[in-house]
Amino acid sequence: MSRWFEDFAVGRGARPARAHLRSDAPALSLNGRWRFRYAEHADAPADLAQVDLDDGGWPTIAVPGHWQLQGWGAPAYTNVRYPFPVEPPHVPDENPTGDHRRTFALPDGFLAGGARAVLRFEGVDSACVAWVDGVEVGRSTGSRLPVEFDVTDALDGDRTEHVLAVRVHQWSAASYLEDQDMWWLSGIFRDVALLSRPAGGVEDVFVHAGFDAAAGTGRLRVEAVVDGGGRARVLVPELGVDAAAGEEVLVPGVQPWSAEVPRLYEAEVVTGAERVRLRIGFRTVAIVDGVFTVNGAPVKLRGVNRHEFSPDTGRAVGEVEMLADVLLMKQHGVNAVRTSHYPPHPRFLELCDEHGLWVVDECDLETHGFFFTDWRENPSDDPRWREDYLDRARRTIERDKNHPSIVLWSLGNESWTGQNLAAMSAWIKDRDPSRPIHYEHDWAVPYADVYSRMYATHAEVAAIATRTEEALPDPVADARRRAMPFVQCEYAHAMGNGPGGLAEYQELFESSERCMGGFVWEWIDHGLRQRGPDGRERFAYGGDFGEVVHDGAFVADGLLFPDRTPSPGLLDYAAVIAPVRLRPRATPSGELLRLTNHHDVLDLAHVRLAWSVADGGVEVARGELATPDLPPRASALLELPEEVLRLEPAAAERWFTVTAHLAAATSWAPQGHVLGRGQVLLAPAPARQRPAPLAPVRRGPDLLLGAAVLDARTGALRSLGGLDVDGLEVALWRAPTDNDRGVHGEPLEPVWRELGLDRLRHRTASVSVGADGVVVAGRTAAAGTDAGFGTVLRWSAGADGGVRLEVDVVPENPAGWPVPLPRVGVRLRLPRRLEEVTWFGRGPGESYPDTGAATWTGLFSRTVDELQTPYVRPQENGQRSQVRWVSLTAPDGTGLLVRGEPTVGVGVRRWSTEALDAAAHDAELRDEGCVWLHLDAAQQGIGTASCGPGPLPQHLLTAAPTTFAVEFAVQRQR
Repeated sequence: MSRWFEDFAVGRGARPARAHLRSDAPALSLNGRWRFRYAEHADAPADLAQVDLDDGGWPTIAVPGHWQLQGWGAPAYTNVRYPFPVEPPHVPDENPTGDHRRTFALPDGFLAGGARAVLRFEGVDSACVAWVDGVEVGRSTGSRLPVEFDVTDALDGDRTEHVLAVRVHQWSAASYLEDQDMWWLSGIFRDVALLSRPAGGVEDVFVHAGFDAAAGTGRLRVEAVVDGGGRARVLVPELGVDAAAGEEVLVPGVQPWSAEVPRLYEAEVVTGAERVRLRIGFRTVAIVDGVFTVNGAPVKLRGVNRHEFSPDTGRAVGEVEMLADVLLMKQHGVNAVRTSHYPPHPRFLELCDEHGLWVVDECDLETHGFFFTDWRENPSDDPRWREDYLDRARRTIERDKNHPSIVLWSLGNESWTGQNLAAMSAWIKDRDPSRPIHYEHDWAVPYADVYSRMYATHAEVAAIATRTEEALPDPVADARRRAMPFVQCEYAHAMGNGPGGLAEYQELFESSERCMGGFVWEWIDHGLRQRGPDGRERFAYGGDFGEVVHDGAFVADGLLFPDRTPSPGLLDYAAVIAPVRLRPRATPSGELLRLTNHHDVLDLAHVRLAWSVADGGVEVARGELATPDLPPRASALLELPEEVLRLEPAAAERWFTVTAHLAAATSWAPQGHVLGRGQVLLAPAPARQRPAPLAPVRRGPDLLLGAAVLDARTGALRSLGGLDVDGLEVALWRAPTDNDRGVHGEPLEPVWRELGLDRLRHRTASVSVGADGVVVAGRTAAAGTDAGFGTVLRWSAGADGGVRLEVDVVPENPAGWPVPLPRVGVRLRLPRRLEEVTWFGRGPGESYPDTGAATWTGLFSRTVDELQTPYVRPQENGQRSQVRWVSLTAPDGTGLLVRGEPTVGVGVRRWSTEALDAAAHDAELRDEGCVWLHLDAAQQGIGTASCGPGPLPQHLLTAAPTTFAVEFAVQRQR
């Protein structure tokens, strides 16, 4: 059988790569339902191209779409490892193949005046052959790149209804170049169209639109390739431009394009046969003295890595999802996107132009699986692959060259190093010297213009920021690299709960002009919507489709959940990178808020500042502040308003909060959208007087201590004011987060389990009853080890009805504790009817020692169900931190009030930590008929060790003697 798809060649029959253009020439969309036939091997029947083939019995498939998501084959996820043997360019005989057929009729006049018919595919994964009316018109690889075939001569003039047949192979030699960290999905997944290319039409356009910041002048030159060698004119009516294509025009007074002010000018390139519509943005990208600049100003990239993804259609994303991504990025302060690891759908780039995002446009290239062969036969340094590498560069740059949003070209991702990458770089620099080149996987940076790293620790970033990083062996290369700007193309791995350490990274980026910023990995969880074995909906990850080789939940590592709901990680990132930032600042007169403008271009004329004062979480005053006139990167201290100074002394903890809002609607958010928030404490809570303790009372097997009932023999808590309570015990385990697992970082979970922290047992050593309370001493340890924790629970009660619990936890390990602890606290089981949770503390979302930048101190209320964060793989979640008090109430008003001394971390859920730990998907979690309440003195930080560094030292929960206290009070029926 023919195995053309194993050739190093890049196909045949394709027209030269060109820009994606909007034209008034006729076009016929071929999207829709196609007839489809599936085979497990590449040697499918050879009858596909036959015009008279009876395909009426074939099922249909949606195009664009992936066949694995429509009932044929199955998705598979790997991060690095190829899902087939590594023997390039060969692929297995088991090569799933999809035959696609449809008919179409040419609209009247479609080929009038000598027009040519061009078949355009925006994306086919991974190799395809196309026939029109039985004639082969071309073959192609390069899954996420467009290809065009001239099909004019293949059209059978005797037919009014034409037949298009396309055979798609899942695996090809090109698959070795497409080992991106994502689902392996196949098919015609982007748009298909038949284009009428008129004689004398505009074949290609290249816009050169620079901006001279000093002179305020634009410089415009538009190259045009015209069919037949004719000439074209360039029209920009708003600027009064009417020039010949290729002519350079100076445009005084032009407004430049930037991510903050995405000014576009409507233009046309015109011949007698065709009008091509353009949107031109004037901007100049330059590296000046090692600083990345646009339009003469330094730029900080507050970025994300974005794969194209839908939980229902995979990479076949529609405009609704693309627009949602852009608007969500803008609304959360993101100003840059790296198109990991391939060029996106062309419409996405148009939306970036329109709404304003800096773009690193990455070529469709990754060979990461060769890591497991020690990079032997890596295509990047194999001359047989040179043309394929260059073809991918050409198709990327030519398609996307006219987008002002694109400020860097990226050669690809994790493909090691070699001559073919150097050839790509040289070709790009020759074709488009206006944009710098990015590539991360060769740290000597021989063919890129910026120094890029992934998951560098805070310490490494600090060294690079000050140009004191470890030297390269070659002093010339070292000097060249030190002169480059630095970017973290991936950092802060957003897998599950986290990432932690965002604020500290951002401080480092902003500490040095050398630092361009970074791109969080990544934008969205790639969970595929699926029904589990029990019929409940869940989001599937690697291994859920029976894959033999897979990388599990590592595909769920985004700031958005699969349904595009923002995660706590995105909210935190938005707070950390907020363009309008309000932070406490100590002054001689007390703590004030410092307002900083972190825009690169804008002043704060578009910002409205609102203030409020709350006592104990209850608002007592509000107003507006005049917004200071601050240029980019300038700061000012905000004085307290006179109204605040005239308030009566606070009877409770008093906070002053300022919120920055959009003063007017923009293309990406409504008026009033929050841009930033800050708080300062004006007055602490008055000291609480503790009443004299009551003596316990023995009644049969029970000890009565105020509202509490304890078991006289074991000291166990049985009830509080008539509320059944069970299972109160010292809690040291948490359901490991993805960052605790640390698959590609610093794993803690395996050590925790080896130490037995997930299987602790409790022993009561003594119960002592005194005039001022009950003391329960015991020990907590795991089977098979002499390491453990001494515990003391001291119960007391006062005349006010409150019951106080003081807890001592002392680590006991002859060898010492080699790692931080997951948590130190207590947990107890409460009646299920306690459904409403109200608290005064950090909120409204979850927070941990190194997360929660999006939270603030206030009074909040949620149901137990609303407190859960639905990470794709269940794990520790939902903690509310620095809680002064929390109440859990039933619909009738009865419940339990808990006070921290002074604060406590609170977690509330309907299932135990053990159940949360055991679940692979949230659909497996079951209501246990109770409410589990965790009260934590401390938890271990989160970090980003799922891929990167663990928590910073200040966020580690080092094993050490710990004492904390809480007070319980019963709420009576309303």
